[in-house]
Amino acid sequence: MENLYRDWLSKKIERIRYQVKLKDWSAGIIENASLEDLDPAAIAKARELYTKAHEEKTDEIASWDDITFLNKARITIRGKITNTAIVLLGKEESEHLISPAVAKIKWILRGQDNIERDYMIVSCPFVLAVDRIYNKIRNLKYRYINPEHKTLFPEEIDTYEPYVIREALNNAIAHQDYTLGGQINVVEYDDKLVFSNKGSFIPGNIERVLISDAPEEQYRNQFLATAMVGLKMVDTIGSGIRKMYYYQRQRLFPLPDYDLSNNRVEVTITGKILDMNYANILAQNTDLSLLDIELLNRLQLGKTLSDEEITRLRNKHLIEGRKPKVYIAKHIAQKVGQKIEYSGHKGLGNKRCEEFLLTALRDHKSLSRKEIDELLWPLLPDLLNEKQKKDKITNMLIKLRKLEKISNKSKGPNSDWFIN
Repeated sequence: MENLYRDWLSKKIERIRYQVKLKDWSAGIIENASLEDLDPAAIAKARELYTKAHEEKTDEIASWDDITFLNKARITIRGKITNTAIVLLGKEESEHLISPAVAKIKWILRGQDNIERDYMIVSCPFVLAVDRIYNKIRNLKYRYINPEHKTLFPEEIDTYEPYVIREALNNAIAHQDYTLGGQINVVEYDDKLVFSNKGSFIPGNIERVLISDAPEEQYRNQFLATAMVGLKMVDTIGSGIRKMYYYQRQRLFPLPDYDLSNNRVEVTITGKILDMNYANILAQNTDLSLLDIELLNRLQLGKTLSDEEITRLRNKHLIEGRKPKVYIAKHIAQKVGQKIEYSGHKGLGNKRCEEFLLTALRDHKSLSRKEIDELLWPLLPDLLNEKQKKDKITNMLIKLRKLEKISNKSKGPNSDWFIN
């Protein structure tokens, strides 16, 4: 509870700070910097990206000198070098010009034992660093039977959709809080990628992004984000994240998993099907909204859902059970081959358990508490833990005793129970 309050307070302070702050760090002018501090290869790459994004102006763009181009692309301001210009196009040795801010991306490869196998740290210019990081990631082929296509022939795809990798990385660059002095991290595992950057998530939560059809009204680095959108490095924060969700959904892979705690943004992209039953849910329920899929995704990953989120899924008849033990609804379980799992999750109702116990007492005249536990244990929902099952049986015995249907001698695990 204390951690939740601390996270909430941190996010609230962050929002207030950005509501009253007029100065955009990324638009800051570096007075002692010049065009000489920018990398010619990076400028050429930026021209290439800008021209692709504005093909109707190809000839005009080709006629611009570098200063004109940088001004038009909103990377410099009236020919003056900005923090954005250094981050995107600055020479590696020019990074000190934005100090104490840091412009670094670290790629780490971890094995199954979580031990670091390899790493690389790149500095600005980020417009070139993105390709270097992308080329380090082992985007191998993944083969699986897609239940949506109803075929026995395996489908072969890249482990990660290239757009998803670039969008996640470029989002980290665009929305990093450079004033905190941290680096951007990309951690590669055998079956997932984890991207993280410093700073709170400005929209507040991922649900707001998935529901909204409009881009955010404010960005942490407005000048930098505008430049990156102009170069087509990123979409707006809403559409880009939603596209990432759509791509993962099309593959029937788990959706991007966001962790927004501790004043940082961490997103995990999984490169395989974790649960074929969940994949079947996606394949056979094409009318589900992105938000519904995101909530079901968290449910299959064992993540906690809020009361409002559980209510939303319950109102749409997608789940059953009580918090924190909720599970997919019967009609979905029947569609995706989870009949046995559903019945195991639900267990027998209280009335049927009581009748079963009374029948056993009539047959055997008496049962010890230990024997009653063994009798009823397999009939209770398997989502309950050991203590919850014991408490449920205890409450059942108390109820039947108050109704004078049964009685007991002594208490505890060695007590004996009789039919009245």
